Amino acid sequence: MTQANDKPTSGPFEKTAGWLDWYTGPSQPTFKLPAGAVDAHCHVFGPGAEFPYAPERKYTPCDASKEQLYALRDHLGFARNVVVQATCHGADNSAMVDACASSGGKARGIATVKRDVSDAELQRLHDAGVRGVRFNFVKRLVDFTPKEELLEIAGRIAKLGWQVVIYFEARDLPELWDFFTALPTTVVVDHMGTPDVTQPVDGPEFELFVKFMREHGNVWCKVTCPERLSRDGSAALAGQQDPYKDVVPFARRIVDTFPDRVIWGTDWPHPNLKKHMPDDGLLVDFIPRIATTPELQQKLLVTNPMRLYWPEL
Repeated sequence: MTQANDKPTSGPFEKTAGWLDWYTGPSQPTFKLPAGAVDAHCHVFGPGAEFPYAPERKYTPCDASKEQLYALRDHLGFARNVVVQATCHGADNSAMVDACASSGGKARGIATVKRDVSDAELQRLHDAGVRGVRFNFVKRLVDFTPKEELLEIAGRIAKLGWQVVIYFEARDLPELWDFFTALPTTVVVDHMGTPDVTQPVDGPEFELFVKFMREHGNVWCKVTCPERLSRDGSAALAGQQDPYKDVVPFARRIVDTFPDRVIWGTDWPHPNLKKHMPDDGLLVDFIPRIATTPELQQKLLVTNPMRLYWPEL
């Protein structure tokens, strides 16, 4: 397996210095996914020559096309994808919508929209397969948007039955609590709220997140991105048998406590990683370490994401 450091381009754009590209040769997982499994968090980047990156972007990635995403889907054994709008494309959802439209009904989308989005555009996105919007509070990735503006957007998309996906860092949950709990939709948290996995799983920071989910039944969680949360990515690079073991207690606690409100995804093509690029096959093999029974795996990978994104099936 080789890392594609010099293969994916950015079309006419110049990649951010030091950018880590996704692997072109992921391993075959040893864990067999249940039939109908959904990769509920992934992205497409460009290609830049066809879908230009946003002028206001904070980074320029390598290209990662819909064809490459769906080839990975088939290789890993997933049946469906949820394609989340990448911040490098801003509020131009063209690449994500194109990926959904090209999926034969096997993909849903999460968009980024601005306050001035028209009702007609929201309906167009819905017809294309979009089922939510993403609010990003990670300051290094996006500029600040006033909360009243976001609440207005949330009120409008609630009428379509959409969800709000929130991406934030654990230390910011106290100041965002009131805003999050005022959202009138299903709320899906990216990457477990990005906990500091060097802290105890029963420490105050993660306990607050568990309380957030326990007290608000509309909150769901993506138990994703061990490669992003782990402080020991070198274990994966070295081919050790237990990579990302520091993330396991956190994800397992959420799966065990809220089995009907958890979903999982690869996060391909893994934007903005600084230390190592994961093998997506090994990420799939991480699943049975956090969902330890066939029943939990079925809920995490099939029942829950289908209920959230394909309730009509």
